[in-house]
Amino acid sequence: RESGSKQRDACKCGGTVGAIFTCPLEVIKTRLQSSRLALRTVYYPQVHLGTISGAGVMRPTSVTPGLLQVLKSILEKEGPKSLFRGLGPNLVGVAPSRAVYFACYSKAKEQFNGIFVPNSNTVHIFSAGSAAFVTNTLMNPIWMVKTRMQLERKVRGCKQMNTLQCARHVYQTEGIRGFYRGLTASYAGISETIICFAIYESLKKCLKEAPIVSSTDGNEKSSSGFFGLMAAAAVSKGCASCIAYPHEVIRTRLREEGTKYKSFVQTARLVFREEGYLAFYRGLFAQLIRQIPNTAIVLSTYEFIVYLLGERA
Repeated sequence: RESGSKQRDACKCGGTVGAIFTCPLEVIKTRLQSSRLALRTVYYPQVHLGTISGAGVMRPTSVTPGLLQVLKSILEKEGPKSLFRGLGPNLVGVAPSRAVYFACYSKAKEQFNGIFVPNSNTVHIFSAGSAAFVTNTLMNPIWMVKTRMQLERKVRGCKQMNTLQCARHVYQTEGIRGFYRGLTASYAGISETIICFAIYESLKKCLKEAPIVSSTDGNEKSSSGFFGLMAAAAVSKGCASCIAYPHEVIRTRLREEGTKYKSFVQTARLVFREEGYLAFYRGLFAQLIRQIPNTAIVLSTYEFIVYLLGERA
């Protein structure tokens, strides 16, 4: 029990540190996913061969701005503080969300071990899916407020809402149901957890079976194992994010204030019809470069705190 509580404390601290350092990337990702993103108009020459003069016509085309362009726009128009919008609810939610997740995961694992082959991949996948379902349901109001704050653009002469003001505004304008917007997309995102877990377990098994050159230095061997697990976690999360990413765009659209997006399927159809399939991957690059350092920060902080707690004990 004592070691389990130490691990949960370490994981909470790791998640908190990761949330702080990667907050700017999450703000940029959310802005890129939004329907209110200002698309750049580019004019491409189109030659009409049927005309006598053979003159070209300039055809306007909308182009999605990149990560650096959104970053530059936020810094110039809103200031560096806007890159940390939504950090408050993120810090409030990260510790309880991980506590709920691990508690549900442990309980689900006990139940599924009695149904399937104990500690098999099937047990891990079903336990992770069940824990993600409960965590998403309980934590959606906090993540909803976080998304709203990240989407709010700073206007000169107007003060941006803080966490409590944003929550009050959502309640006054949309009621309790407003806090659960995007929940169906979060449920669809459970597939990302399952895919990530499946890939991670396979990679971890490969690392255990891979021949490692024996070393007299135990620290060298343990450090190579640590970096191997870190790489496995980063690769599995990256692959899962690429496969299941469209649900994130749909979730952000559903959480926008006063928009035409009403349900998961309706939003998916509308985005595809109006913007094409590429719109489902807007902000993917920001998500990937956010996930890799976030995974590294969480794991390294986790291992460091477990080491410190072990030394004190």
